[in-house]
Amino acid sequence: MPLRKKIREIMIPIADYATTNEDTPLSEAVLKLREIYCETTTGECTEAGHRTCLVFDKDSHLVGIIDFQSILQTLIPEIIEGISEKLTSLEISVALSEGNTENIQEITANLAQRVLAHGNIRVGDMMLRVRGKGVQADDFFIEGLKALHRLRVTVMPVYDGNSLVGVLRDSDLFLTVASTFDQ
Repeated sequence: MPLRKKIREIMIPIADYATTNEDTPLSEAVLKLREIYCETTTGECTEAGHRTCLVFDKDSHLVGIIDFQSILQTLIPEIIEGISEKLTSLEISVALSEGNTENIQEITANLAQRVLAHGNIRVGDMMLRVRGKGVQADDFFIEGLKALHRLRVTVMPVYDGNSLVGVLRDSDLFLTVASTFDQ
């Protein structure tokens, strides 16, 4: 029965997960995450991989995580503001209302320059800190489900004793529940 599985049976092993160092420039981490997220067998991204990257300190301790949302908020800080502020800061409302493609091209070029500039930010300066203590590999499925729900996170470290051995994602839990219908 799928819901009686131990976490080690459904987790992603650490060796199969995207990782980076807290001193890495965000641009490098983004490219690494894109590589593991995209399966490019046809030359196009099929969006089949991980959506997060684990961050380690110089002593190889897990200290944080970066995900698509934290990356976008760092590279394009305007998205944190309200919609009118976003439109104003990007000058899109004027360009769109006037239908001036030259303005749109200029805005896009300026946005690209800002993204490139923010790519130099250290991962450690923008990462999300790990919350909670994670779960043990020999815990049962339900313990992982409760821990993710209690902490309101989508990814959680999995330990075997004190050693980090994997990652438990909400998608792993979902797939385990969904497999119940296969029986």
